[in-house]
Amino acid sequence: MSSDAPRLRPPHHRVDRRAVWWWTTRSLTVTVVLTAVPVVPALIWAPPRSWFLLAAAVIGGLGLLITVVMPQWRYRVHRWEVTDTAVYTASGWIWQEWRVAPMSRIQTVDTARGPLQRAFGLSSVTVTTASAAGPIEITGLDHTVATDVAERLTETTQATPGDAT
Repeated sequence: MSSDAPRLRPPHHRVDRRAVWWWTTRSLTVTVVLTAVPVVPALIWAPPRSWFLLAAAVIGGLGLLITVVMPQWRYRVHRWEVTDTAVYTASGWIWQEWRVAPMSRIQTVDTARGPLQRAFGLSSVTVTTASAAGPIEITGLDHTVATDVAERLTETTQATPGDAT
């Protein structure tokens, strides 16, 4: 192994702080929808079936707990960094993953913005590599930062020798 080869290490940059609100909004939306599923039959049937309301309370309680804990936890874990030699990421909240992708292995670089990400001014960058582990995704970046990262990665990979396989 050469001394200049990228090594697995914690990435330097945090995602944008607005990602916490994005993750919170997504989680809260899912919680509301899943809680409503048992509430609707409970309201339709006369007399109401109490186990439907119990199910709604359990789903709603767990969903709210996840909504409060998960975004903060993910913000503490999610990191990214792009150097001249590699892309580094750390992600997850229950199952955490560190990844490093050498520039010579990068095949494509994409950015994505869903409607909710646009509302928060965020974007995601997906780096597809010649790896069985699949693409690396950096979520929760400021849109301008994501665009700059995609441009830098594109320029750097074009200048990096190798066939990305």
